Amino acid sequence: MTGPPDDCLARNEWICGEYLTTRRHILLDAVVQHLELTAVSVAVALAIAVPLAVVARRWSWASGPVLVVTTVLYTIPSLAMFSLLLPVYGLSATLVAAGLVLYSLTLLVRNILAGLRAVPEETRQAARGMGYGPVRLLLTVELPLAVPSAMAGLRIATVSAVSLVTVGAIVGYGGLGNLIYAGMNTYFKAQVLTASVLCVIIAVAADLLLLLVQRLLTPWTRATGS
Repeated sequence: MTGPPDDCLARNEWICGEYLTTRRHILLDAVVQHLELTAVSVAVALAIAVPLAVVARRWSWASGPVLVVTTVLYTIPSLAMFSLLLPVYGLSATLVAAGLVLYSLTLLVRNILAGLRAVPEETRQAARGMGYGPVRLLLTVELPLAVPSAMAGLRIATVSAVSLVTVGAIVGYGGLGNLIYAGMNTYFKAQVLTASVLCVIIAVAADLLLLLVQRLLTPWTRATGS
């Protein structure tokens, strides 16, 4: 006997509405974990990248080591990265988040540093002439003018993190990657496709959200463009 005509799960079809209704809680939990890992890792990476970029900009001797170290970290394969961090963090969500932080540093540091270096020297001199000290100059002039470049790096880092979270499935903390990995092992078509599509949706939504934030933070770029 075969399943009823509308039993797409029994027929193991790629597109199956019944999968969405019967597994919605599993999907929701996976999406939440995916978002948490992405948001935490990118936020921590940003908090580390800003000081590193500032140091590299202020002291030229530090620029080379900072860029070399972050670039080397980015070249390490994801499986090797998680293996290297395993003795420190064990099989935990922190292991995945730490790996994502290290991967995000290259994209963030390079773009923030590029933004700081792009600030015109005349602008710095004018601010100093108005009595701006180093800290005030950094916070009110240099960092705001570096926002477009920094946001470009943040968008790339976020989309990359959304993708790399799925690799965390090898330690059981991969968000939607857990469903993709399990679905591929059992050839569960609907699960693989649904989880993959949700990953794409999260990446696109995150990029559009950050693009909106960038436009709100940099109104002068639109004025210049017009």
